[in-house]
Amino acid sequence: MGIRIIKTALAAIAAIYTAVYLGLEPPLGAGILAILGVEVTRMKGLKSAFVRFIASVLGLFFASLIFSLFGFHIWAVAIFILITFPVLSRFQLKDGIVTSSVIVFHLFNREEVTTGIIGNEILLLFAGLGWATIVNIIYMPKDEHQLQHYRNSLEQNFGIIFQEMAFTLRNPAHVWNGSEILEAYSAIEEGAQRSVRNRENRLWGQEQYWSTYFEMRRQQLESVQQMLVELAFVYQKFPQAVMIADLLDQLASDVKSDVYEGNVEERLHELSQLFQGMELPKTRDEFEVRASLLKLLRELERYLGIAKRLKKRKAKMAGLQA
Repeated sequence: MGIRIIKTALAAIAAIYTAVYLGLEPPLGAGILAILGVEVTRMKGLKSAFVRFIASVLGLFFASLIFSLFGFHIWAVAIFILITFPVLSRFQLKDGIVTSSVIVFHLFNREEVTTGIIGNEILLLFAGLGWATIVNIIYMPKDEHQLQHYRNSLEQNFGIIFQEMAFTLRNPAHVWNGSEILEAYSAIEEGAQRSVRNRENRLWGQEQYWSTYFEMRRQQLESVQQMLVELAFVYQKFPQAVMIADLLDQLASDVKSDVYEGNVEERLHELSQLFQGMELPKTRDEFEVRASLLKLLRELERYLGIAKRLKKRKAKMAGLQA
């Protein structure tokens, strides 16, 4: 927020000095336009400048017609609003309504419509929105460090979650408060928002890595939550549970690796084949627990499949690990 305030101040000062140098009236109007044009990302800044400029030109056009027909009366401003604002909204230009109003009120204050006055307002737009765009493009704060922080936090939380699940499989009486689930969810939400801003700050070459990464983690967290549902029904210790626990220990380690090598997937396939060859349950309790373990295993397959599926969206996704 502090950087944006500094950028806004610089854009406003530059716009006002430019207006004074060009002899535009009122020069402070250029400063107001610059303040309105400063945005949080480069793409938003370019889009905002375009929308505000087009909306202001259309506003000038309608205002010139209305004031020429009805005169410069206060009630004529109401007619301008009733006609122009719906048109701007209809053509997806509602973000430029305030900028357009600033320009039109300048025209109203002059109480005449001439090519000189119209030209003055157009140049004010160029000065104000132009400097806002320049400042937006020159500097935007980097999000890479913060995104990496969210990634590290996520991977640490996922590792703890898998370890806790392994503890529970080995000892069904184990109690875990599940706080890492909430922390992972928060990191995903914050990271996803920052990844959007990071992408919008790139004018050349769209960066999809972080968006894909946090989308992958979002879907995987949903899969983990379903695993926990099945884990809740494992109230007795069986050999199959210990085997899955060993697999989760491996996954807790692999989730922090920079490269996914598919070791867990191979062991998971081997474990599924082994389970199919085992004797059928002999009691109802064993049947219920082993059924939950089998569902947990299937959900684990889905968890691993999510990363593979999302990797296909971008060829160079080596950083997306299991």
